[in-house]
Amino acid sequence: MRLLAIESSGQLASVAVIEDGEILGMKVGEFKVTHSETLMPMIDAMLKESGVELDSLDAIAVSGGPGSFTGLRIGSATAKGLGLALDIPLIHVPTLHAMTYNLLVPDYIGAIIVPMMDARRGQVYCGIYDFVIRPDNMVDFDIFMDAEAMSVTDLLDRIKEITDLDGNPPIVVFLGDGVKAYHDVIEQYAQFDFDYAPDEAMLQRADTVALLGQLMYSLDMTVSADEEAPDYLRPSQAERERAEKENQ
Repeated sequence: MRLLAIESSGQLASVAVIEDGEILGMKVGEFKVTHSETLMPMIDAMLKESGVELDSLDAIAVSGGPGSFTGLRIGSATAKGLGLALDIPLIHVPTLHAMTYNLLVPDYIGAIIVPMMDARRGQVYCGIYDFVIRPDNMVDFDIFMDAEAMSVTDLLDRIKEITDLDGNPPIVVFLGDGVKAYHDVIEQYAQFDFDYAPDEAMLQRADTVALLGQLMYSLDMTVSADEEAPDYLRPSQAERERAEKENQ
């Protein structure tokens, strides 16, 4: 099967196309260029360079959030428009799950993976996950805490609770733009062994959205273009301001 993946939850948008487990092409947008200006041109250029026809796609995977409200809306709208035009299903890939898949390599099997995205207002969008080897040598994806918005100190406390339950605590690996935003807090307050993801695995990537999307497609975890909607985790600034005015 052939699948297009769209990642627009952060400052750098990217797109990828995958066929039967092989990444055929990937493009990353320019830093701080509006996603609405880059997504469709990137998709067109990548498909041409990869020799893939748009109407040969079987599905579209889109990074579904949390993340930038504007970026998620643009990515979702692009995926919905293409899905409707091509009459193909969409795959809603949780952003934090796809980020965790950045570290699906032997070095990180058994580590606790903590993607954290800067959510502003002193919070991060975060989750706590790991990969473990099953008895049949397959890799399982475990969820200790799925996507939440919280302060970094609360996140560190939650991780401490989890590592304290293990007699031989695994190392914790942080990734995401929240690492840069809250590096000093992590260094000062983390009470467990930790490390940071390498630069190439630090931020959201369309290729891992594609790989996870392909797995979800094989499990019939698809939605229609009409059903697709981003997961924001918390109200937008406009919604918060409107609620404050109504309360007044």
